[in-house]
Amino acid sequence: MPIAKWQLVKLDFQNNPVHFGEAGIGLEETSESIHSDTLFSAWVSSYAKLYPRKIEGLFDQFLKPNESITLPFQLSSTFVYGAGQSGDCYYLPTLFQRPSGYPIDDLKFSKAFKKLKFVPRSIWQRWYQRKGFSEQDIAELLAENGELAKAGTFRYGKMFSKQTLPKVAVDRIHHGTNFYQTGFTYFQAGAGLYFLFQMAAPDEELFQQLQSSFDLLADEGIGGERSSGAGRFIATWSDLPAEWNAVVNASIEQPYHALISLFWDDPALCASLVANENARYQLLERGGWMSARSGRQLRRKFVRMFTEGSVFPELPQGQLAVVTPEELRNKNHHPIYRSGVSLGLPVAL
Repeated sequence: MPIAKWQLVKLDFQNNPVHFGEAGIGLEETSESIHSDTLFSAWVSSYAKLYPRKIEGLFDQFLKPNESITLPFQLSSTFVYGAGQSGDCYYLPTLFQRPSGYPIDDLKFSKAFKKLKFVPRSIWQRWYQRKGFSEQDIAELLAENGELAKAGTFRYGKMFSKQTLPKVAVDRIHHGTNFYQTGFTYFQAGAGLYFLFQMAAPDEELFQQLQSSFDLLADEGIGGERSSGAGRFIATWSDLPAEWNAVVNASIEQPYHALISLFWDDPALCASLVANENARYQLLERGGWMSARSGRQLRRKFVRMFTEGSVFPELPQGQLAVVTPEELRNKNHHPIYRSGVSLGLPVAL
């Protein structure tokens, strides 16, 4: 039986904490979700461990897509899901473009709406793919009750909690100690993360390899502080249920496209996208460190990416950005990539 083009992948961390680093001082800051570029890097690293002879061929497909197959696969960033009144409640990011029916002259409503960074899929679908805001939505959003409350609109922050724990590092040579704080995220029972996965041309062999490598990633954990047991999860794959199919295949006349992943491409192409007066977006600077063969920690090149929730009149594809540190450029080191391959959903705005 051929695999479906779209898959819904759920990450159940059970009682394990997670540490997804954020910009800040030291290790105190932690996010509750993973951006698509981080998920891609971790996944491909696991793939390379299991299939070292196939990794170059996989990258070739991303770097040199042909006309028949654009990219081997695309994936979204991870988002929170949790138990709702009628099954799992999946959250999606609010967009930088306002839905139709937005009361632009109501300051009190604007403040209430800005608090919503993520909303349940059913509400997102109604606001961004269908009729937009209704008078009832406006009243319920201000009062935090009614159908919006029943759908889980105001429960996002209750799906997880964050704690800062003290830790001590011991110098291996002089046995000196260094006290520091690390932030961890804990998901509530029945809650976790999910992401959407798409293969433009279903490939059963590649799909099985990707699943196997993702199982390895689940065992090793994702994010920071893995040596402390953080980041381990159980992955569940499933074909998209009907309600999700209605979202990814929404029939909209002259649709806009909303990113549910990070996106990066050639600067000239990006410049043409942002020049469109109907584009609504936000940029995020992505960096980080890597270990060189010498054991040195080197900073990867920074790259600015369009964030989840950005909206464009056309759906951009994106590509891999080369972020190899300058120190390794002329030392016969393999290139270091960061994924700017995008995944989007059609919206009516």
